[in-house]
Amino acid sequence: MKKEYIKLLCCPYCHGDLELEIKKEDNDEIIEGFFKCKKCNKKYEIKDGIPIMM
Repeated sequence: MKKEYIKLLCCPYCHGDLELEIKKEDNDEIIEGFFKCKKCNKKYEIKDGIPIMM
């Protein structure tokens, strides 16, 4: 997942802003990590560069 797309995403549950924690990255690509919603505290994993937001 490219870092430039982060600002386009919101929580699919409550539409709150997301906070990003990066565990592994390669240049401007996020490989592993997770998003946490600032409003409802749900977490969404980023695995192999793909955010799992379901």
